[in-house]
Amino acid sequence: MSTDIAQAWRAYCAKLADAGAVILAEDVPTDPLIRTEGFRYLSRLSKLALEQYVEASDPDFPFFYQLSHETGKIGADNPDNEYWNASISGHNDYRITGKRGSMFYFSIVANAMRYHIDGSAHATGSLMSDEIHWGPNGEVEIIASCTPPTGVDAGKNWLRLEPDASVIIIRQSALDRTTERGGEFHIERIGGPAVPAPLDAAKLAQGLGAAAQFVGGVAQTFADWTRLFRQTPNHFPNIDQAMFQKGGGAKDIYYAHAYWQIAPDEAWVIEVTPPECYYWNFQLDNWWMESLDYRFRQITVNKHSAKVDASGVVRIICAARDPGLKTGAYNWIDTCGHVEGTALLRWAGASAHPLPQARVVKLQDLERDDA
Repeated sequence: MSTDIAQAWRAYCAKLADAGAVILAEDVPTDPLIRTEGFRYLSRLSKLALEQYVEASDPDFPFFYQLSHETGKIGADNPDNEYWNASISGHNDYRITGKRGSMFYFSIVANAMRYHIDGSAHATGSLMSDEIHWGPNGEVEIIASCTPPTGVDAGKNWLRLEPDASVIIIRQSALDRTTERGGEFHIERIGGPAVPAPLDAAKLAQGLGAAAQFVGGVAQTFADWTRLFRQTPNHFPNIDQAMFQKGGGAKDIYYAHAYWQIAPDEAWVIEVTPPECYYWNFQLDNWWMESLDYRFRQITVNKHSAKVDASGVVRIICAARDPGLKTGAYNWIDTCGHVEGTALLRWAGASAHPLPQARVVKLQDLERDDA
């Protein structure tokens, strides 16, 4: 039976329209900024979904593309990161080659991506940078397969797949984005066909259907996360990390999420003593768990950029304006016109996972106490 591609297109458009219900849910704040960002979020997810499920969906001819970047954001995307995805099939074998850049952190993970079905992204295998054999100039070759490769150096750089693996993700993190650069990587199927088959209606219909499911599924998943964090506003609850691993989190990172809500004349003050770790960062996100616009505003701080007081405490002040305190080290984070949203503190490779102390104060009280 032939596929009616026009009907598939209509179904795709209808499912996108249905996704608007996530934005218009009764418990979503009616703040015009939150609602407007919500519909922009759906448009961004639509763009990302079409890239993943239509343009880059052929597991015989994969390539690395960015599923999260400056204008396309999912699940508290890290402003310090570059994310590169490649769509694959766990039934195939792949070779990843390239050269590492100057970013301090690298990991590669194979996931069974089910965001479009149940909001999960189960990791089937992963390699951290210190588990990888790099050449003298940062060059690398990694084999991704269900069974270990044979021959000389077999298994040295092996990324384990499972039959349901559907995507390989490279994460690269910078302490200073102004000076560090990511590496460049290429992926190819081993033993695949020479050229892609012509596009057919059934394949496009399948991709459109998955893309529409992705938009609604991702939006619903992270709206539900926000609802969970909102149960303890302006505090960092101790949440089982299995939830974040299911959503595609890295195995060496502890995620401390929070929900914040302050008036324009208030500040959310966060204090914590960072543990021994190779990386940490704090970022402010909107209701939809998109990082705020780090291209133009100060919305994040990390191990490299943070000002730390003499006792080792990091003090973060989230407010509509910089209070301009003259005493004590502090790090101002711009709320960018928002009065509520989500936030995330990451501890990577940490010896402990302390949860910050947080409180809401009047800006004028901070300034008065500093006078």
